[in-house]
Amino acid sequence: MFHATYGTLSTRVHDQFTMNIVIALLNDAIFKIILISAPLMIMAVVIAFGCNIAQVKWKPTPKPMMPKLDKINPISGMKKLFSMDKVVELLKSIAKVGVLSYVVIDTIKDQYGLLFRFYNFEIGEALYVVGGIIINLGIKISVWFLAIAVADYFYQKRKFAEDMKMTKQEIKDEYKNSEGDPQIKGKIKARMREASQRRMMQNLPEADVVITNPTHLAVALKYDRESSSAPIVIAKGADFLAQKIKEIARENKIEIVENKPVARMLYYNVDIDQEIPQELYQAVAEILAYVYGLQNQ
Repeated sequence: MFHATYGTLSTRVHDQFTMNIVIALLNDAIFKIILISAPLMIMAVVIAFGCNIAQVKWKPTPKPMMPKLDKINPISGMKKLFSMDKVVELLKSIAKVGVLSYVVIDTIKDQYGLLFRFYNFEIGEALYVVGGIIINLGIKISVWFLAIAVADYFYQKRKFAEDMKMTKQEIKDEYKNSEGDPQIKGKIKARMREASQRRMMQNLPEADVVITNPTHLAVALKYDRESSSAPIVIAKGADFLAQKIKEIARENKIEIVENKPVARMLYYNVDIDQEIPQELYQAVAEILAYVYGLQNQ
């Protein structure tokens, strides 16, 4: 009986002594790890701080600490809380916790009997068994987390492609920024057209002849031998503007000549203040000769 009692007591002392050794070894290992890693961590902090100072200088500002009303807006907060990104992140977290729990429980269940026999192991054997369990857990968890990471990669890639697509409003805004507002451009063109028409009407009394379609088109020509080598179109118009040109021509006693082919060629191929092309020299010369004959020039 005494021997049994002594054996039990000895086993307890041996177990207690073993746990004390393990705890002491762990404390010593943690302390040494801190001593070894502390200089590296301090150096990393110093380097990061120095790089920041070198790039943007020392600019302390309380702006990030300033309260913002939009951050405490419950409506915007609810939108962010129930956004698609938050739902995906929640599902990822649940998957990670679920995988971690499943792997740990499954691994411990397989090693359940072995764990209860630890009191029979030496410290080296116990550490070997624990290390094997930890490595096994790490491999299994890494495989599962890799699968989650691959799925998340494809999701993020697709999401990035969707986010990069521009909405119709963004396309309109970009077009406005690059090309200008279409409404403003339209108003500018309209004003430029009005100014051109006013200048055209002011120069119209200087024309030598107005060639018409006869009802839809009107083109006014001026020929100055000293300043140009060929007649110049100083005014042209269609429909209402053509009628206005002919009206001003009658007021200033400018000859109006009907010639459909020449009127069409001049209207569609020659801009205002440009000389007529060589193809029309003969036809326009005949018209001017006719006009000069009427005016006894």
